[in-house]
Amino acid sequence: MRTRRNEPNPDHQSLEEAADWLIRMSESALSDTERAEWEAWKVSTPERSRAWSRAQLLQTKLGGLPPSLAMSALDRPSSPERRAALGKLAMILAILPAGWGSWKLAESQQWSADFHTAVGQQRELTLADGSKITLNTDTAVDVLFDANQRLIHLREGEILVQTAPDRSPLPRPFLVSTRQGRMQALGTRFTVREQQPRTHLVVLEGAVKVELAQNRQGTPLIINAGQRTDFSAYTFGPLSVADRYVGAWTHGMLMADNMRLADFVAELTRYRRGFVRLDPALADLRISGAYPISDSQRTLNMLAQTYPILVSGHLNGYWVMLSPA
Repeated sequence: MRTRRNEPNPDHQSLEEAADWLIRMSESALSDTERAEWEAWKVSTPERSRAWSRAQLLQTKLGGLPPSLAMSALDRPSSPERRAALGKLAMILAILPAGWGSWKLAESQQWSADFHTAVGQQRELTLADGSKITLNTDTAVDVLFDANQRLIHLREGEILVQTAPDRSPLPRPFLVSTRQGRMQALGTRFTVREQQPRTHLVVLEGAVKVELAQNRQGTPLIINAGQRTDFSAYTFGPLSVADRYVGAWTHGMLMADNMRLADFVAELTRYRRGFVRLDPALADLRISGAYPISDSQRTLNMLAQTYPILVSGHLNGYWVMLSPA
């Protein structure tokens, strides 16, 4: 499911009804009768369908409701506390960023992957051949080793790959695939980030050969150590010099070197649940420094101490606004 930039906002009544269902589902599993009622409700009108899409997006981003909104008041439907919670939650649904391209449902493909990480989590794996892959935040991969190949399929997210020589009688190529193409390691260390509609590749050691998913007859591109590129399923982007801080996330750091605050916030939000809204007046503010990704609140406080930024939090830190100080 996808949002559309020109899609109208649902009406307030539909948003409040969606909020009601969200709270009910956060408290306990629906009965068969209630589930049938919910299924009928969410497709009964376009307004309700849009409102429930907003609710799904909120669930995915927060990983659940803020404690202040998840309350046991279902037996008192007209209680002031519950009405206040519904109104607050409906307001949040109304102002969700419409530019988010997609989100995962409860049955997301991530959870059927061989290996995955949650938002803010990192994980290192040693494969059967001795190669190592490190999964960054919100990442999912499948691993397929057979007689012909050693294949890592990156479903979503970002990985760091350190290949090992293949000791089998007939050496097998080490491959990483995404929806945009296939990369063959040529004795190497590299990072791959799948960021629809493109894959971003940075080669740290050795070289990587890239074939496009929809242009297999074209000439493959070889990316050497110290280079980076991105590609769609059809075309390559330009080659450029690799950012020296590209692997800093493996050490728990987010590095900024004269970086736009808008770009920094976009990176930081990959590592935290909740929302960070940035006042457009601060978008082009340039920042530098090393910031911990495991404690995003500390990172936000560091920004406020160094730059003319006011950090205000709501809903126990789930919703943060950055504005000029």
